[in-house]
Amino acid sequence: MKKLFILSILTLSGLCHISAKEMFYEIKSPDKRICFSVKTDSGQQPAYKISVDGNDVIDWSALGFSYGETNAFSSAEIKPRSMRPKKVNKVWRPLWGKRSAVKDAYNTWSFSIPIGADLLYGSSAKGPKTNATLEVRVYNEGAAFRVYMPTSRAIYMLNLEAARSLSREEMQIPIVESTEFNFAGDYTAWYYNGERHNIGPEKLSDAGGERLPIMTIRASDELYLALHEAHLDYDGWPMRLRTEAGSTKFNVIPERIETNGLLFPGAWRVIMVGRTPGDLVDSHLIELLNPEPEMDFSWVRPGVYLWDWRIDGAVWEGYRYGMNYDSWVRMIDFAAEQGFQGLLLDANWYGPEFEKDSDPTKGDKARDVQRIIKYGKEKGVGVWLYLNDVAGTNYPIEETLAQYGEWGAAGVKYGFMNGNALEKNRKTQDITRLCAKYNLMVDYHDYPVHPFGQMRTWPNAVTREYCKAQLDGHQIFHPKTFVTSCFVNMVAGPIDQNNGFLELHQGRTTRRDNNQEVPTTVTGEIARTLITWSGATVIPDIPEYYRKYPALLEFLSAEKQPWRESITLAGEIDEYIVMARCNADGDWLIGAATNEEARTIGVPLDFLPKKGQFTATVNTDADDTHYLTNRETYRTQSGVEVTSASVLELKLAPGGGACVLIRTGK
Repeated sequence: MKKLFILSILTLSGLCHISAKEMFYEIKSPDKRICFSVKTDSGQQPAYKISVDGNDVIDWSALGFSYGETNAFSSAEIKPRSMRPKKVNKVWRPLWGKRSAVKDAYNTWSFSIPIGADLLYGSSAKGPKTNATLEVRVYNEGAAFRVYMPTSRAIYMLNLEAARSLSREEMQIPIVESTEFNFAGDYTAWYYNGERHNIGPEKLSDAGGERLPIMTIRASDELYLALHEAHLDYDGWPMRLRTEAGSTKFNVIPERIETNGLLFPGAWRVIMVGRTPGDLVDSHLIELLNPEPEMDFSWVRPGVYLWDWRIDGAVWEGYRYGMNYDSWVRMIDFAAEQGFQGLLLDANWYGPEFEKDSDPTKGDKARDVQRIIKYGKEKGVGVWLYLNDVAGTNYPIEETLAQYGEWGAAGVKYGFMNGNALEKNRKTQDITRLCAKYNLMVDYHDYPVHPFGQMRTWPNAVTREYCKAQLDGHQIFHPKTFVTSCFVNMVAGPIDQNNGFLELHQGRTTRRDNNQEVPTTVTGEIARTLITWSGATVIPDIPEYYRKYPALLEFLSAEKQPWRESITLAGEIDEYIVMARCNADGDWLIGAATNEEARTIGVPLDFLPKKGQFTATVNTDADDTHYLTNRETYRTQSGVEVTSASVLELKLAPGGGACVLIRTGK
């Protein structure tokens, strides 16, 4: 029997076992439920595993980077920077988000990894050594780890020296990430799927091939996971995953790592944990792994924004709406009347958006745009401007954004960005910084880079179309598409889905763009505007259709951000969701939405203040409502007295929903 000398050290989070050949470290969450273990063994690549409540959910999996067939570093070289983990307990108060105060509590441990030219490029390479860092954080909501370099100069010097001793062919061998996620069971998963209905439910072993995060996983009826990344570096490729059919192991698809900046871009690999899928929706883990802002963003105004793209061609009592100054005035007046934050002017205001000679500052309606921005300011309403990547690429982007800032625009919707994933990531980060410089919010559309918590560092990055906007996708957008995206896409960050369309009668509309009806009900549509987390809730209809449903308009107008609190009260992936949010005035709003099946849901109001009686307006589908045949009928109960002990019974029609507004007087 092999004799081992073992030393045990009591730490904040458990035991550290050290043997002659193997070192084993444990970092636990503050509540002790989640344990992240790191194992090192001489000559082997380091590995990690994650357990929840004593049960492994991710078995031993490799982490780190490789050079060709060689590990970029050996686990025997890893050393903890301190004898024990560090305990962090803070509070983050975001400018806007799901709640006004976020607990930022975790245990963290950093490990030093010597990096030399010989480890990176083989024994024939010569040059100095430097240190990479493996950092682990474990929260009550999940765990995260990353490998990164502290300085780019150290890598520059290392590569410079290595180049002198290597052949041209050797220098062309890429350094790539070799991180694995070896799931401990054949769980059920759902995945982001671009501008299509999400993939899933799917057994892990049935996946086979490439999958995109975010990846939401049901490990059991009382354990849900989500796999994503946070704090994507400027030089980092957005994460993609690959697996083989029959396997429950997923690998980060290796991309060549650029060495002109950081050698290891250092994005956090994140495993979120919850007892329910709603716990994942309510989590702030992705944002917390990003740094706090270094600029003043007090000018950012989250809230509800009208949109001119879908009103084009709408007719009401002989008036035909268009994307023109007169219609914009009507929309601005309505926004001011209802307390909405602004109006978004979409494509072609400066000329055909895909033509290179369409000047984004001097085009067709530039003078009218300046006039409506000025008119909006007089009414206290902001105006967003669309900018296509063709103009963003063929005209000086900073000069364009500076001009929009000088005009007084509130934000920019950036569409159809070209390039590979790395190029799009860099461009997105550049544009976000420039927009911040000129006090512009920004919304990215048309296959954007996935959210990675950037809204903590850049609160002006209020949303992006990391989903299928429902008015673009009648061929794939169904009621189940919405309730699935809530537990997949929205877990990654704020999304722009353009809910709130109310011309839902059977048959074609007079709208010029995509004039098909929407598969939902009026209560379901308005509920979706609340459920969807976004710093800019962009609603697509004309004032008259909102006024047609006064109780629903009252609910919509009460969606005043920033939210004080958000709670996913109930829900199952693919089936339904019930969301409650407390608005800036202290009133509570509840939105419920279902898939193609009717259901009745009992909603306890125990989130209300314990003392006091409050008044609710309850909007539900009518008995004969159906998302395919009878979309516009609904029932309103006004003046319903409720307390924290009350339970509301909400009846949802197939494809429908419910909206509840509770006035608290606070």
